[in-house]
Amino acid sequence: MITVLVFFAILIILVLIHEFGHFIAAKRNGVYVEEFGFGFPPRLFGKKIGETLYSFNLIPLGGFVKLYREEYQEGDKKKNKKQIPDARAFVLKKPGVKTIIILGGVLMNFLLGWILISYLLVSGVPSPTGVSIIEIQKDSPAASVGLQKGDVLLSVKANEKKIPLTTTYDLISITQEYGDKPVLLEVKRSGKNIEFPITPRKQPPEGQGALGIVITQLVETKSYPWYTAPFYGLKEAFSRTRTIIIEVAKIPAQLLTTQKTNVEFTGPVGIAKIVGEARKYGFKAILELTALLSLNLAVFNILPFPALDGGRLLFVAYEWLTKKRPNEHFERNMNLIGIILLLSLSVLVTINDIRKIWG
Repeated sequence: MITVLVFFAILIILVLIHEFGHFIAAKRNGVYVEEFGFGFPPRLFGKKIGETLYSFNLIPLGGFVKLYREEYQEGDKKKNKKQIPDARAFVLKKPGVKTIIILGGVLMNFLLGWILISYLLVSGVPSPTGVSIIEIQKDSPAASVGLQKGDVLLSVKANEKKIPLTTTYDLISITQEYGDKPVLLEVKRSGKNIEFPITPRKQPPEGQGALGIVITQLVETKSYPWYTAPFYGLKEAFSRTRTIIIEVAKIPAQLLTTQKTNVEFTGPVGIAKIVGEARKYGFKAILELTALLSLNLAVFNILPFPALDGGRLLFVAYEWLTKKRPNEHFERNMNLIGIILLLSLSVLVTINDIRKIWG
């Protein structure tokens, strides 16, 4: 139950932060903000403060910002009962202003990731540094090749690739991938690096792993002074964002080939499971996960896909290059198609997550 509450709290924070970015950018640039909604309709109650209605809605899965004349078809004068000046309409703003408003959400998600990472650097974050053997099981591949208790596992060499072993997950996933295939395991023993040829078992005896060893995660806690943390936090935020962008950019080519993609789509159910795993490691792990999810949300929203911020930027770019407004029906239909596709993908990903968890 606590995991579910933490999951919803993270989701609400991420979406509201994103929408607040659009909200503050619109306000700063003179766009009339009709409503800032917490959750999604139907509306439970709301209060108008100034010119904006702040509403609380039934479905607590994020929020939304409604801008005056956000789309061109809203320009019908019959809808403008209050005679709001055209200068306050989003659609009549210059492309540069529209770009700032559209990017506001993405920038706020990046800012949140940066702040959380910087805080974690100040408070100190345990970082995985390797994997150590704490027990060798009898009649196992590890025992037969001479691995010993206390050996630190450094890397696995397979198919001319050297794969570093930083976490226990790294070792488990690699030995599963190379089951019944010979690999070269590099370990550190008494300050020396030694290589052992070993073949992980594809179907080990019950209660044992592929190599027949019991392992533990080695960690090192490192912290930064408060005055340097923002710099290193920004550097880390950019580094992680860059990694996300690179991996996402590989997807189209990987989908057209047999090459396995490193990107795994995860929906609410999968993310909730990850939140549950993070809870085992404490509050800092939850903050780190929130930072990573915020950066992922920033990258996802900037993708040039209809209904996403990146898709809206394409229409703004068209307007800027041609000095003409996009065809209102085409833009509306493309956004509708985008929403349908995103909802369909969400359903498929959720079904896949459920299958993974409950078989």
